Amino acid sequence: MSTYYEAQFRVDSRDVDLWGQCRPSALLGILQEAATQAALELGASGPEIRAKYNCLWMVTRSRVELEAPLRWNDLVTVKTWHRGASGASTYRDFDLFRDGKPIGQGTTVWVMVDVDSRKLFRMRELKEFQGTDGGELCKNVKLHRIPMPEHFDQRICRELHYSDTDINGHVNNIHYADFACDSLHLERLGQGKFVRSLQIGYVNECRAGETILVDTAVRGDELLARGEGGDGAERFEFSLTLADL
Repeated sequence: MSTYYEAQFRVDSRDVDLWGQCRPSALLGILQEAATQAALELGASGPEIRAKYNCLWMVTRSRVELEAPLRWNDLVTVKTWHRGASGASTYRDFDLFRDGKPIGQGTTVWVMVDVDSRKLFRMRELKEFQGTDGGELCKNVKLHRIPMPEHFDQRICRELHYSDTDINGHVNNIHYADFACDSLHLERLGQGKFVRSLQIGYVNECRAGETILVDTAVRGDELLARGEGGDGAERFEFSLTLADL
């Protein structure tokens, strides 16, 4: 038997870009909210996990694919489920529908880390995820590191502030998509196109008050970005592909 959560989200005026399409960060935000609500239904939301296990949820990788752009005022149905919890991480899958028809899919990888030590929590001890996975709905997609080029085209300096942070005290995962798209100047590259796919890998946490350096490159139809801190440590990696409308 499969267990899944389903919810509807309206693409509103805060979510769209200069072409009226749902921004990559807003798209990730929809998946994040669906995952949050699904965890709440299972008794495994952020506050509950902190109270029971002294841990935080963190997403480590995200990938989304679209068959067509999401636009202003679209009503999107998201169906989501997790794949079980046995190792140090768990996958969560998503199917997206518009007007009852499939329009996209996504996959994210999550870990639980101790609030104080930041050590990984072993998922086999997470009772709330036992027997509540998506069963036959589970996808076979596995997310790996994004291959980065040896050389990049440009480097942008980005300061991180209060508005980038979330309840866990670090920069929220959806904002990395904004950092990458801004640095890639998507306002120049995106006209007449839509986001076909995007993937982000979160390597190390970022916090308000830091300054990161974002390197960008174009490889065929793939737009790439990599962020690193002032200490030279990698913070995130990003890949986006555009398709003609």
